[in-house]
Amino acid sequence: MIASTSQGDGDSNNQNEGTSSGHGISTLPGMVPLATMEASTRSAAATAGSASRGGRGPGLLEQLTLMRSPSMSTARSRKSTPMVASVRSGKRPAQKRYVRHVLPTLESPITMILKIRERVGRSPAPPPLAVKLASRDDSSSIAPLQILQQRIARKVQLDLTNGLPDFSPHTAHIRKDKTWKVLPVPRRLQNRQVDIGDTAPCQTERFLRALGSTAQGIQVDFDDGNCPTFFNQIKGIYNIFQAVHHKFPGVPPINEAPVLMLRPRAWNMVEHNMMVNGKQVPGPLFDYGLLMFHLGKILYENESGPFFYLSKVESYQEARLWNNIFIWTEEKLGMPIGTIKATVLIESILASFEMEEILYALRDHSAGLNCGIWDYSASFVAKFGHRAEFLLPDRSKYVNMEKLFLKSYMDLLVQTCHRRGALATGGMAALLLPEDPESHRHPSVLAAVKRLKLFEIKAGVDGFMVYDIGLVEPMQKLFREHARGLNQLHVIPEGVNVTATQLLTMPAGGVTLHGLKYNIAVGVLFIYSWLKGEGHFYYRGQVEDSATAEISRSQVWQWIRHQARLEDDERTVVSRSLVHNLVKEVKNELQDGYCVSERAKQLLHTATEIFLEIVQKKDFPEFITTYLNLDHTFLVSSSYNHSFHSTAVVTIHSTAQTKSRL
Repeated sequence: MIASTSQGDGDSNNQNEGTSSGHGISTLPGMVPLATMEASTRSAAATAGSASRGGRGPGLLEQLTLMRSPSMSTARSRKSTPMVASVRSGKRPAQKRYVRHVLPTLESPITMILKIRERVGRSPAPPPLAVKLASRDDSSSIAPLQILQQRIARKVQLDLTNGLPDFSPHTAHIRKDKTWKVLPVPRRLQNRQVDIGDTAPCQTERFLRALGSTAQGIQVDFDDGNCPTFFNQIKGIYNIFQAVHHKFPGVPPINEAPVLMLRPRAWNMVEHNMMVNGKQVPGPLFDYGLLMFHLGKILYENESGPFFYLSKVESYQEARLWNNIFIWTEEKLGMPIGTIKATVLIESILASFEMEEILYALRDHSAGLNCGIWDYSASFVAKFGHRAEFLLPDRSKYVNMEKLFLKSYMDLLVQTCHRRGALATGGMAALLLPEDPESHRHPSVLAAVKRLKLFEIKAGVDGFMVYDIGLVEPMQKLFREHARGLNQLHVIPEGVNVTATQLLTMPAGGVTLHGLKYNIAVGVLFIYSWLKGEGHFYYRGQVEDSATAEISRSQVWQWIRHQARLEDDERTVVSRSLVHNLVKEVKNELQDGYCVSERAKQLLHTATEIFLEIVQKKDFPEFITTYLNLDHTFLVSSSYNHSFHSTAVVTIHSTAQTKSRL
């Protein structure tokens, strides 16, 4: 739990990790007690109110700007002292200065995120089966700050014991109980045939095109396809606000547009630009808190949400945490329990052994599970990459959804979801159609996408994603031709008995020079795009994002570690010197197509140095985005212009060869 009151709410025994605050409230160290925060909110409302704006409440951008540099003064004061400075100095500013404006009926976004952190553990009394689950697992009260610690502990345990994951006997009663099902999804989610994936909402033009398409949904992405500069996050939330309130000309109203599937950052990310008592806010809570505060109620009233994608969930405890967050939010916003729906992306090999438990933990709020290929494949390297038996062959030649370990994963996901009445969705088609429909490449690209997606349809998925908006209608037609009805909930693969061995069996194959260079290029270009403030890029006819960057740099790291031999020339092993030489070669090739200025060349040079640093580390950095977000921190987001292109100025905090400031 994050915090629990010791009086007034009947939770006197539920102290968990909190410490006494002296106000009858238990909190984590460094957190403002809830009662104090509520008092400060009331004080700010009384002193500021709407007077500062002539009786009007604050505008959206004013509220959002407050998140980065909250004023320590009342609305009438011209002088402001950043909260961070007060925290660092060890002095607590006057409580009324925490909030400049307060909406008449709701807490400020800061207060909402604070309360999520402090009180997310509280939920109505669970049903008998959940009580049974909690009684068998003392980690049922996992808190946001404990998630990464629990992941590290689990990884250490696997390493020390040389163990392998398996279906837990402690939760066998959930898997064996055939009576429970997830709540049916709302009408607008019953058809999930084709979603548009990797849609970073800060990219206004693409976002508007997606809203005007015939797709069933849009993955509004603050995670894999987005670079989380503060400008990008706030611009993205603002664009969603505009779309939901029908402020964009020529875009259909939100109840007629494709359903917005909001994807906040995963738990491994933090928001550097907001601190609460000296602690940076978890990225997912920042994104989720603002989205729900501004849009949750209106989406619900228009039968259009709020619906979410949850990234990189590794266990049912993490799913339960999200469920508690949803319940708390629904109570605060006056929405029925079960209004919020979430699709969990099964992107970790560990999560594949807990699919039923994850569904059960979110059964009132579940919109199903999603399977992808690259984050999931990269998780094998993250968890077992130091073991030679888990050497993953060239992904461009030997890794696809038809391989045993991926096909078993998809079959298990479909079977699990449909038995429990949940939707099962597939991955994203990254191929791009040529701009010229008369191009000789157009039919071959379309045929390749159809073949991949037909395989998923026949496996029983209820839908999937495409990146190219031009692929929406052809894929909808393909789904209608090969599936009955809006979804395939009626398809329950029988005779499928997926075992742990099948899930953990690596495909046969070797390492190719082409695959090595391709992985290097994708890894370098992703970091280059990240430094420019972009979360995805185009390379060789398809879109690449953090998911493909993860598998690319993971494979290079693993091949170096195990001295993998090239199947093109068995005398050559993948060594540091070989990778150094290939990185230089790739950089020279990329400069012509991607670097039109001297500054771009400098950024590309920095990207190659960071890439070399990552793939040569002794200990594998589990997430490339975490590594870039923490060890290579954004100092400034510039180019705040109408093209919404943000260029990040970075400084290198670790031992990279590049030590100069760009």
